[in-house]
Amino acid sequence: MNLVRGKTGDSGGTCTLRRVILGMGTQAMQQLAGINVTSYYLPTVLITSVGLDNSTARLLAACNGVSYLLFSLIGIPNVERWGRRKMMMYAAAGQCFCYLIITVLLRFNELDGYPHQKEVASASIAFFFLYYVFFGIGWQGVPWLYPTEINSLSMRTKGAALGTATNWIFNFMVVEITPIGIDTLGWQFYIIWTVFNASFVPIVYLFYPETADRTLEDVDRFFTENQSIFVFRDKDAISSKRPARYQEHEAGEMRRNSSVAVAEATQARDDVEKERAMGNSVGNEKYEKV
Repeated sequence: MNLVRGKTGDSGGTCTLRRVILGMGTQAMQQLAGINVTSYYLPTVLITSVGLDNSTARLLAACNGVSYLLFSLIGIPNVERWGRRKMMMYAAAGQCFCYLIITVLLRFNELDGYPHQKEVASASIAFFFLYYVFFGIGWQGVPWLYPTEINSLSMRTKGAALGTATNWIFNFMVVEITPIGIDTLGWQFYIIWTVFNASFVPIVYLFYPETADRTLEDVDRFFTENQSIFVFRDKDAISSKRPARYQEHEAGEMRRNSSVAVAEATQARDDVEKERAMGNSVGNEKYEKV
């Protein structure tokens, strides 16, 4: 009910449902980027679409898996430096480019009478590898990280759970349609993933606020102060560095809390000193504690 009402505990106006949808969206986009077209079915793709023999296709799939692992490691130390938005947008643009070239090359590979079918088929393999580079750096890890950062503390586990469920639902869909799509559509099947990847760039640019170098309180404050679903006009929302106003607000809160704590301690000390001056033994014990 709190998710539907957009509330975090007893407080409202924190855009709870919108934040959950944003987290789920990253997981849906990860699968709609077409990773499992090539991850689960790369040997099938290389045999059916490219025309390789079974042994060569499986060997290349194994090599691609190793390169995928290596390039995935690049995103780990750079995710804070580059920011979530940039990694998703640039990777999606790169993935779109790869699928576009793959689509064009496979079109000529399946064109009857084209004299360079072997050459264009071999060239498409390079772009399958390049696709893994972009995906491994940008879309492999960020969609798993984003739902835990964009949601409020009370909704964090629920948002992450819904994001994971979304990932596997779309994973199931992609895996089920891929063999049928390759058999019935041929080279045209790859247009689908080209379009999806192209659409992710404006989606992330328009709707997704940056969470890098932010505290959970910063994210809560952003959604409390910004009710518009469009974030691209807000420089603080898209900056990969923590905005200065968030730092100033945090410093002010720390000073205020410190002042309150000092005032309370001073008052407590004054009270026990009065009791001690009156010869109260309990006051002497309190004084020692203070």
